[in-house]
Amino acid sequence: MHEHIATPDYPNVIWAFPYRGVKIEITTTLHHEQQVYSAWVTHATGSAVAVPSVATREIAIAQAKKWVHTHFQWP
Repeated sequence: MHEHIATPDYPNVIWAFPYRGVKIEITTTLHHEQQVYSAWVTHATGSAVAVPSVATREIAIAQAKKWVHTHFQWP
């Protein structure tokens, strides 16, 4: 079946937690019949996909934390 923009795929958030002033959300979906995970980072001015697609929730969390460390600075 061909998907259309009128039927978007909304992220299925399975885990969310605050981390260093941002919110990390772990999402999951099926891609080519395999479970994949992504990580979104929400901050004061918006949100970003920090980790587009990995095999496990643990990898998504670790890479999202690393993304936060490289994109934000603390005193």
